[in-house]
Amino acid sequence: MKGTGEIKIIECPRDAMQGIKWFIDTKDKIRYINSLLKVGFDTIDFGSFVSPKAIPQMRDTAKVVEGLDLSGTQSKLLAIIANVRGAKDALEFEQIDYLGYPFSISEIFQMRNTAKTIAESVKVLDEILQMADKAGKQTVVYLSMGFGNPYGDPWSPELVAEWTEKLYRMGVRILSLSDTIGAAIPQTIDMLFRHLIPAYPEMEFGAHLHTHPDNWYDKVEAAWKAGCRRFDTAIRGYGGCPMAKDELVGNLPTEKLISFFNKNKIAHPLDMTAFENAYNEALRIFSGPRLSQNIFDKV
Repeated sequence: MKGTGEIKIIECPRDAMQGIKWFIDTKDKIRYINSLLKVGFDTIDFGSFVSPKAIPQMRDTAKVVEGLDLSGTQSKLLAIIANVRGAKDALEFEQIDYLGYPFSISEIFQMRNTAKTIAESVKVLDEILQMADKAGKQTVVYLSMGFGNPYGDPWSPELVAEWTEKLYRMGVRILSLSDTIGAAIPQTIDMLFRHLIPAYPEMEFGAHLHTHPDNWYDKVEAAWKAGCRRFDTAIRGYGGCPMAKDELVGNLPTEKLISFFNKNKIAHPLDMTAFENAYNEALRIFSGPRLSQNIFDKV
């Protein structure tokens, strides 16, 4: 089989959980994330330090951090933050390696997501980058609406390239292009990664793909062939952007990415026995009458 190279799989239980209206018990979150820490993921996007009013599900993130067992894992922890106050909260925890900041080239979406304009968000991000660097942490920037814009705001590959250059000059070294509402097409994915990856050898590019059951493979294949080696996933495709018009659109399922690697004889870093255990934990936590049937079971 082909070697793993620099393949990085970022598992996103935070993205899977945050939109669920019923509160998942803190002990269940800890148990689930602890099972994920044994799988071999590069990073676990485990929680967020944001307003409890905005995302009630994440109000116990600080307690979750304290309950995690990091003694036998090489996986790193990432927490999403939306402002300087959230960054300060996250930096209180030595266990957290990465701060994740959502930055959109869509003015409308940036306002909806962080209640700030793009100009204001640039200033916030600059301060967060300085804070993280001083604390010995890294910042992962998610370029929301990276593959298109449904709101009528300007979008073009040139605009994505322009913002990539600006973010690079600010000090961003990990940039994840986000297919926020699942609207990207393989040609756009290929074009962006094929251009940006060689243009910025010091920057790590990732794909945060929200997909439909019918088109996940083509999107992954386009990103892979264009040189992307960092993928965000969520077991069973839970989560995704609540603003996506198609209810079948969710996160890229981890098991689907694994099947892509297997089909193409690409070695990956995941322990499949540990993954099966984590998968079963996901079934336990996310199943039941309180949550609708998994999106990938609807077709």
